[in-house]
Amino acid sequence: MSVDSSQTKLSIEDQTLRDGLQMESRIFSLEEKLHLFELISKAGVKRLQVGSFVHPHIIPQMADTDELIRTIGKSDSLVVSALILNDKGLERAMRCGVSHLNMSVSVSDTHSRKNAGRPAADALSSMTGLIIDALNAGLDVRAGLQCVFGCVYEGRMSADSVLRATEKMVATGVREINLADTTGMATPLAIRRMVERVRSEFPDVAISLHLHNTRGLGLANLFAGFEAGVKSFDTCTAGLGGCPFVRGAAGNVPTEDAVNMFESMGVATGIDLAALCEAVVYLETILGRSLPGHMQRVLAQAKGCVTVP
Repeated sequence: MSVDSSQTKLSIEDQTLRDGLQMESRIFSLEEKLHLFELISKAGVKRLQVGSFVHPHIIPQMADTDELIRTIGKSDSLVVSALILNDKGLERAMRCGVSHLNMSVSVSDTHSRKNAGRPAADALSSMTGLIIDALNAGLDVRAGLQCVFGCVYEGRMSADSVLRATEKMVATGVREINLADTTGMATPLAIRRMVERVRSEFPDVAISLHLHNTRGLGLANLFAGFEAGVKSFDTCTAGLGGCPFVRGAAGNVPTEDAVNMFESMGVATGIDLAALCEAVVYLETILGRSLPGHMQRVLAQAKGCVTVP
């Protein structure tokens, strides 16, 4: 593949503070989250999803999302985002002042019932209404579809069901659709085919990808999306994360590994790899274990020493 780096504009949204931490039983304090935010943003990441507005009894790690966003405050140089799943989440988001939202539902009925507590059709109908409310309030919204490439409970999702849900999302006025491989069941061919179908049906809507690395295909799927024309991807520093309502769906594409892949191909990310790996070291130290990303160890070995948490 020939890449013209001068014509390629790439966006990487790091979701360590949301998707990355939500599976961790060790609760991070507000101060630790703020330090992690500082490390990732100083490395040059310009889009960060820092939390979700869910009930703290369900995801205790996200209990302080409101306070975290208020403490971070407004920034002209960063996009600070959060995940919304229902009306109560939107109310909280509007109160704390976050300006960018990812408003997401599942195309899998079983996953929707586990994740959002309601059938997929009901969740979609409710979410489209909430998206309109958010847009009317002046918020930036990215609409999201979960389990696009398969569900461990229901198997493969049909492209037609994804397109029908996308059509309803697009009708709200959103200009970006995020296709999520929530269960990590995607393959490069499936990524390419789905992106091409969605782009063909909705040529004026930007597509972003949220890819899990459950089966070790995260980077390959990310590259397939890039080849298909996608220029915006969700990742997590050190490869943390996964969906707590999907059996075995652990691990996202490590931000540092995605940065290395793109930069090695001549595609600028604007992210300092060595600086980002400082966040990896911080996470491994706090969690007391090695994490799935590769590049921190590669850089450490190049310096003649391997960092051991």
